[in-house]
Amino acid sequence: MAKMTLIRFMLSVILILGSSSRNYAAQSMPQGSDAPTGTFQKMIVESGGVTMDLDLNRLNGINSTSQKGVVAPSRSSAFHFGIAANSFFSILVFNDLLRGAEEGSVALVPQNTAPVLPLPLGAAIKQLVIEKLPSGARFDLAVRDAKTGFTFFNIDGHQYDYDAKAALLSIQGGRVLVSKEFANALGRPADADVTVGKISIGAAMQPVEIQTLVNGEIKAAVLPPLHGSGDTPSLVPGPDVIVGDLPSVSQPSGGFNGGFVAFGVGTTSCNNGDQPFNWFQLPNTDHPFIPQNLYRMSGGPNNNDRFEQIGQSWGKHAFTALEGTVCGTCNTSGCVTGTHLCPGCSDPYSASLNYSQTGIGSRAWVNPFTGSFPSTANTHTGHSHTGTSHRVTVASSDLDPTQNAGATYYAEAAYITPHEYTWCQSHPGQCNMYNNASYRRFTVSGGGTSYSFSPAAATVRMQPAIMAWTGATISNQLAPDPGNDGIWVMGYKVTNPSPNLWHYEYALYNQNLDRAIQSFSLPVAPGANISNLGFHAPPQEPGWANDGTFNNLGYSSTPWAVDQSGGAITWSSETFAQNQNANAIRYATTYNFRFDADQPPQAVNATVGFFKTGAPMMVAIQAPSGGGTPSPTPTASPSPTATATATATATATATFTPTPTFTPTATATATATPTATATATATATATATATATATATPTATATATPSSTPRPSPKPRGTPPPRPRPSPPPRP
Repeated sequence: MAKMTLIRFMLSVILILGSSSRNYAAQSMPQGSDAPTGTFQKMIVESGGVTMDLDLNRLNGINSTSQKGVVAPSRSSAFHFGIAANSFFSILVFNDLLRGAEEGSVALVPQNTAPVLPLPLGAAIKQLVIEKLPSGARFDLAVRDAKTGFTFFNIDGHQYDYDAKAALLSIQGGRVLVSKEFANALGRPADADVTVGKISIGAAMQPVEIQTLVNGEIKAAVLPPLHGSGDTPSLVPGPDVIVGDLPSVSQPSGGFNGGFVAFGVGTTSCNNGDQPFNWFQLPNTDHPFIPQNLYRMSGGPNNNDRFEQIGQSWGKHAFTALEGTVCGTCNTSGCVTGTHLCPGCSDPYSASLNYSQTGIGSRAWVNPFTGSFPSTANTHTGHSHTGTSHRVTVASSDLDPTQNAGATYYAEAAYITPHEYTWCQSHPGQCNMYNNASYRRFTVSGGGTSYSFSPAAATVRMQPAIMAWTGATISNQLAPDPGNDGIWVMGYKVTNPSPNLWHYEYALYNQNLDRAIQSFSLPVAPGANISNLGFHAPPQEPGWANDGTFNNLGYSSTPWAVDQSGGAITWSSETFAQNQNANAIRYATTYNFRFDADQPPQAVNATVGFFKTGAPMMVAIQAPSGGGTPSPTPTASPSPTATATATATATATATFTPTPTFTPTATATATATPTATATATATATATATATATATATPTATATATPSSTPRPSPKPRGTPPPRPRPSPPPRP
């Protein structure tokens, strides 16, 4: 099992003995298939051993190659330790499957004579501990001096495994990295994070807390709830699931195929709302769906010219909320635990759970705005898996540090759920569907077919990864049909790499817009010299049986066509009428568009066209437009109108804030008021062109009222006829 989430959580029900006024009885849960049955256990180390293999040459600052060019052999030495009694290193187990570990430490007792070691390590060899660090820390484990707290080594890249029958925990494959403190103490600050060995841990575990669910009823005596780290959140009205933490990114064993590698992103959700959140497992369809993504920022002298999505997964179907305290105070009072995530509570999914190929389902089944999907949304009958199938799949060349020097990487995940949408329909003003994505920066190491990730910063909650693009202009949330469909975001950056040359970089992020994005058009100045036109999109899954795409063909990976004519540059995919599986920008996805020009940037409006339904919309950007703003050529919606009159309308937008209520705000562009006549000609492929002549009035008004013209609601995906389906798999 891959590196697990570092979590702390509170056991579900409080039983306090005595006459306290806060006594609670065990809460009953609904009977039936949706009521979880199983056992929660908190286990601590009873006994065990640790082995550290250290390269003494590297540790003592002896380079692997001498001044004469002769390679110095590695001088590896194995250090064996026993685990001292009364060490408090706890793990959490549900139905015999490891779910995570709590903060704690094990004291190490040397078992063999150590050779000469550099100070201060040699002096502290008999008082070392291995410590589990908080979830927000850069590393998961560290080797420290128990008396002073001095950190000698950080541990990275390790994998956890738990044998329930033998109650044995093993941690294998950890790389031992010199800490910054130790590197400074050695007088070699450049050696911080240098790998000097490997570590393995084996421990017998014993339970100290047990909680049993039988047909939804909790039957166990437990301790009072643990106090989690972090501030108590100010809960918002209604149910509101957010990504509270992205503790790890991990590659499964055998997670590669061809030139691609696969990963899972560990996620810890939080209910940021004051109402219990529905968490019923399949075949019930009222639970969150969790897609995961990977991004890279690179390019230019500072490695931040472009921000690209390099990988995406299908989505994990959530089940059995564990009511943890990662987000603050967890309130289970009046909440049916297990099938609901209670207010303020958290629920962890390790990276290994999120890359489990039988527990994840195709994105194609899910309407990202309403959160609806069929009960067959994770059916895997009729196809076999490779090492990368359905997981966050990335080209190895996009990760290899030797090919991406200085690049930075960001994991992103979102929780998409029907509960927020249905609550919004019955409780206007409590619509919490727009803050469900979070991101975190990671450091990548490795190469070829094997990579590891280390957290490099804290999780940024309730913000999509595009917000990490340094120096870019990021739009507010853009809503083409507020209340009936989701939002998308426009990001762009213009740089001047050399005299009389400008690089234009654009990123379009679809957060939860069901209609998807099909075209992107921007005006350019007459006579501008355009070069290096480019397009980038993450790899798509191939077609699979029962994957929810049209005829199970999978989504296309065909690059968008680009046309430079009529005073505009237009990129576009096939239309919906041409190909329902066209390479449109679907939800939780970012595409990039770029070029070089010999003209400086000017403020203009770009035109974005949609894939399933809806008229194109305008968005403010910068482009080499010269003095005027030519009318871009939009791609018509699938049902074009033969004749249209251009009308200036305001665009509804909203600001990225962690508040749960999406309040559209009118935004108007202070430009001259044109009078235009547009003629559209529809073809059999549902494309259209528009030409307009305008006479400008010198005076413009800077205020506008949002258009209230209703647009059609996004068409729900049809539910396929029932297919035979095995029972939902047990939690990995």
